[in-house]
Amino acid sequence: MTMQRRYRRGDTGPAVAEIRSKLVLLGLLPAGAPRPTDTGGPDGLGGYADAVFDHSVDLAVRHFQQQRAMTVDGVVGPETYRHLDEARWRLGDRMLSYSAGHPTVGDDVATLQQRLLDMGFDCGRVDGILGPATERALREFQRNYGLGADGTCGPATFRALDRLARTVVGGQPHAMRESELLHRSGPSLAGKTVVIDPGHGGADFGVVAHGLTEAEVMWDLARRLEGRLSALGVRAYLTRGPAEDGIGEEERAAFANATDADLVISLHADRNDSPRAAGVSCYYYGSGSDRYGRRSPTGEHFASLVQRELVARTGMVDGRTHGKAWTLLRRTRMPAVRIEMGYLTNVDDAARLASSEFRDHAAESVVVALQRLYLPPDEDVPTGMLRLPVFT
Repeated sequence: MTMQRRYRRGDTGPAVAEIRSKLVLLGLLPAGAPRPTDTGGPDGLGGYADAVFDHSVDLAVRHFQQQRAMTVDGVVGPETYRHLDEARWRLGDRMLSYSAGHPTVGDDVATLQQRLLDMGFDCGRVDGILGPATERALREFQRNYGLGADGTCGPATFRALDRLARTVVGGQPHAMRESELLHRSGPSLAGKTVVIDPGHGGADFGVVAHGLTEAEVMWDLARRLEGRLSALGVRAYLTRGPAEDGIGEEERAAFANATDADLVISLHADRNDSPRAAGVSCYYYGSGSDRYGRRSPTGEHFASLVQRELVARTGMVDGRTHGKAWTLLRRTRMPAVRIEMGYLTNVDDAARLASSEFRDHAAESVVVALQRLYLPPDEDVPTGMLRLPVFT
């Protein structure tokens, strides 16, 4: 089943029954939990047509979203539903193989990736998506252990992985590989490729407040950032034009992957029902609470550099950095960072974002952070001190 609409507290129906059953399977909701319209259906949750998205389901969904590093709102839309579906799989539940058009996704894939990494087989980062890198690592594992190197994780491969799991000592091999790649690429930005993703676009304005639209502000900021990067010899690609309709996060990730970029920078502005909410925050792919330790070490480091430079150079409130499993951050093969450049619903942040001078400072902050990412520690300088060529 594909979840097309969004379900929240108070909704009823067969889709809610399925959501409840998945939460029960994950141990987040007790089986047979009583509810006002319980009619004793075959799943132990009551009937299907009258299933209720009640307070207990709302709490369970929020708990699940927090575990998976998603936006915690208690609403089951397409992204939360996909994660609920992925979470039910355990390694050995099904055959795993690579399909270019429809990659297998799930927690069983994440477990496979972690096992392969622990044993020294490079499958990239642990993201729960069975892509070509995971297939190559699986084939290499199979060759090394005398199995048929067909790239399919079937019963024989499951048994081998299970036996070896008891002798493997974990670590962070992917983090070391990413660090080595940064070191080998050199300190110069010239020749590097960066995808700049101005959020929303076209009829999708994003946040609209205080006479500003998120899509327009982020497009202007993206062009300023593109100009500075290009002047330093960086190949910069934009995911959309000024009047183009916004595309989904999966399409943006696919665009970035097609460019084989070194980094992705996604630009957004935030909103909040409270007009007092303010400040800048940076997000990277990762979840500290996830039992697989899923994260992009380079993305996390770059997010921290961007965050510190923005706060130091613009004076904005420090909303800190956070790991999230949002689609764009997860599905890009390269490190990606999403910058929430203040709250348009806050009068002070909106005034800053309306200023051309502020946008220049913000663009400079991101470029400086990018340069610092590639500098060796002995050549780096304190936050707010690095100066780049003057742009006109």
